[in-house]
Amino acid sequence: MNTTISSNGLPQLPLPTTSTDSSASSQTASTSSSNAAASPPDDSVKLTDSARALQQASSTDSPVDTARVEQIKNSLAAGTYQVNPNAIADRLVSIENQIGNK
Repeated sequence: MNTTISSNGLPQLPLPTTSTDSSASSQTASTSSSNAAASPPDDSVKLTDSARALQQASSTDSPVDTARVEQIKNSLAAGTYQVNPNAIADRLVSIENQIGNK
């Protein structure tokens, strides 16, 4: 599995400048190519359990009802979304009772 990492809007760091001396640059090029041939880079990523859980939660198989989300977005944009404060209060009390009973 490959994951692309972007700069997220952060500025890119400048690349190191190279010497204008042709003998030094050719020596550097031959050294780096021989090092690359001798030992290939060992790039690997190990995900923690938390990262795996976050990845699974953000996958397309998540239990989010995208149709309901779009419906709520549209009603918010139109100014027609109705908030039921009694339902919110009932759920908060229910959560509080669950936490208090543990």
